[in-house]
Amino acid sequence: MSVTSDKRAPGVRISDLSVVYRTGAGELPAVRGVDLELEPGTITGVVGESGSGKSTLALSMLNAVQPPGRIRSGSVEIDGLGDVVTLGGDDLRKTRGRHVGYVFQAAQNSLNPLKTVGKQLLDLGRSHDVDDLPGLVKEARSLLDRMGLDGARVLDSYQHELSGGMRQRVGIMLALVLNAHVVVLDEPTTALDMITQATILRIIREVHEERGLTTLVITHDLGVVAEIADRLAVMYGGRLVEQGPTREVLGAPKHPYTQGLLQAIPRLVGDIDEARALPGRPPTLGTIPPDGCVFRERCAVRMDVCETGEPPVLTIGPRVVACHTAAGDGEQKETVTTGPTRGEEQA
Repeated sequence: MSVTSDKRAPGVRISDLSVVYRTGAGELPAVRGVDLELEPGTITGVVGESGSGKSTLALSMLNAVQPPGRIRSGSVEIDGLGDVVTLGGDDLRKTRGRHVGYVFQAAQNSLNPLKTVGKQLLDLGRSHDVDDLPGLVKEARSLLDRMGLDGARVLDSYQHELSGGMRQRVGIMLALVLNAHVVVLDEPTTALDMITQATILRIIREVHEERGLTTLVITHDLGVVAEIADRLAVMYGGRLVEQGPTREVLGAPKHPYTQGLLQAIPRLVGDIDEARALPGRPPTLGTIPPDGCVFRERCAVRMDVCETGEPPVLTIGPRVVACHTAAGDGEQKETVTTGPTRGEEQA
């Protein structure tokens, strides 16, 4: 099998996805009832605090949630592949890398310290039955050169000989070299200096457009999604609380959590006290409430109905919001199935 070029970007539809982790207290939900569509050729950003379920959602796109976690229900449909959740064995192995590329958050942890980048590239090619290995190396060198690196030198280097920004670019190369057209980037700019961050974001935009990708970017940084994402999804406590076009969500957030995230960003000009941190802490697996709104303990507009009533999922133009406060807008109300409560999971 050889590497070929194809400009068709696939669509991705995540439907009613729930992921649980087995603990001493039973199976606890890390992702619950998530519906998210990645339109062909777009960049979608998923933001939220640590522990919100972002990375678990991303791993589900590869059907790569590891024990004690498991995908309890839902589907991840990718055009041309079908439901990734149902794949296994060789079909799943070939999907990872060749169809869905993944750039891990800690790039150094995804590289073998005992092998050069070039040897790991050849291992990747052999595992996917690539016939033209010299062509694969040539493609890898070209990608690295495009990203401002000396491709030949990098392929001959071990991970400890590369900086954090260089390792991150190697991760992007490995995710793209087999011509994957769905790419997941988990915290692509974490722990990088501002100049390197800007370089990585420019590379993501350019490669996305030139290769015809459908891209998912996982981040806690609203500045990252503001820079590159077409659509934005906000995650809290394992659920998507708001999503829509990036400019609209950031310009006029409708969910109190999104509003709180924006208010917590320091401004370059003006009164520094205008930035206000969200009160409290995000929930852990063991403290996610089984009923009602997951954000209610930290919400400034909390109502009695938030205690036990599941927030309605409302479609407001191109936006989707899960909040009781948005119900008064008189927009279309959708009925969603969020799965059993935590007590039902333990039973």
